[in-house]
Amino acid sequence: MRTKSLKKNKINVVTLGCSKNIYDSEVLMGQLKANNKEVVHEQEGNIVVVNTCGFIDNAKEESVNTILDFVQQKEDGLVDKVFVTGCLSERYKPDLQKEIPTVDQYFGTTELPALLKALGADYKHELIGERLTTTPKNYAYLKIAEGCDRPCSFCAIPLMRGGHKSKPIEELVEETKKLAANGVKELILIAQDLTYYGLDLYKKRNLAELLQNLVKVEGIEWIRLHYAFPTGFPEDVLDVIREEPKVCNYIDIPLQHISDKLLKSMRRGTNHKKTTDLLYKFREKVPGMAIRTTLIVGYPGETEEDFQELKAWVQEMRFERLGCFTYSHEENTHAYNLEDDVPEDVKMQRANEIMEIQSQISWEQNQEKIGKEFTCVFDRKEGNYFVGRTEFDSPDVDNEVLVDATQHYIKTGDFTKVRITDAADFDLYAEPVV
Repeated sequence: MRTKSLKKNKINVVTLGCSKNIYDSEVLMGQLKANNKEVVHEQEGNIVVVNTCGFIDNAKEESVNTILDFVQQKEDGLVDKVFVTGCLSERYKPDLQKEIPTVDQYFGTTELPALLKALGADYKHELIGERLTTTPKNYAYLKIAEGCDRPCSFCAIPLMRGGHKSKPIEELVEETKKLAANGVKELILIAQDLTYYGLDLYKKRNLAELLQNLVKVEGIEWIRLHYAFPTGFPEDVLDVIREEPKVCNYIDIPLQHISDKLLKSMRRGTNHKKTTDLLYKFREKVPGMAIRTTLIVGYPGETEEDFQELKAWVQEMRFERLGCFTYSHEENTHAYNLEDDVPEDVKMQRANEIMEIQSQISWEQNQEKIGKEFTCVFDRKEGNYFVGRTEFDSPDVDNEVLVDATQHYIKTGDFTKVRITDAADFDLYAEPVV
């Protein structure tokens, strides 16, 4: 008998991809803990569960490489078992089983009970809202819906996650109360499409009512909205953002492009004018709101003229936060039938040009903050700095506020008033207001 088999199993959950995957891993870990399993997140363990991403080429490559790394560790006797779950496994299970057969088992995005069984655990229905959070203690993601009903031509998410399915308000309030009891102060609402929330359960877009219920939860101080969709945006949400202090003056609304021709091909259900009008309505109804968006360059058929229109529009809108992706040609999507005709180097050049424009806009906006005071939450200490965020910034993707730890002490997880002393493109430097 190998001595290794006498050791107590430790399950290492490795998370790749977006915040929705982080949430899924936390639910898995909560279930395992309730089954008295020893579980860790991205630390050493003899049983490994890789929660994969299958969204675009880079993410798929990272997922495959991570699986291969752990398979090699298994062959070297460093780990005993490797299980794979998540979007890549949902989308490519037969291919993965054929190409990497030494993985013990593959599971799709809806097969949590089966995965738990393979790990020697039972799925406990009564654990609604019980999670082992992996984010800093002060914030957590709250997934309010699963799947997506949108027909976007470039997106494979409906293939991996299925149709839109909202969670009931009561269930989400209960989950939020449990998070608050564990010290969570900031709630980041996530879904493939927040603005579709409630259509299936309540026969209306019900995000505003959900927010009005969540703000009543004691201990929650900030609520942040991620991944809104521009078509059919429920404008009563803007009233809640404006009137409710706990709801951050912030929205993440991926817009992808602005050329009418490309928006039509992307099947976004909107156009240049409607999109721009919506953004001006945001600014009008919620003055000072931070709008984050993401764009795609190099989509099939994107001409130089389309790209110049996009550049001019980015200059005009002066988004507070912006990210840019190069188009990824995904099989089984509607756009896969189109010719991927923009060369890779042109895609990269266009993405770089957009980010250069945004960098300048961000620098100019940050200069205006010097001398002003903001309430910040500090997530961590890194090197000689305490790293925090204003209500206009989401973790990992937005600007950070840096306070010199050699000069000042700040308790991480706390809300602290600071004064901005200096600013770069994407970082603000500050000192606490005593």
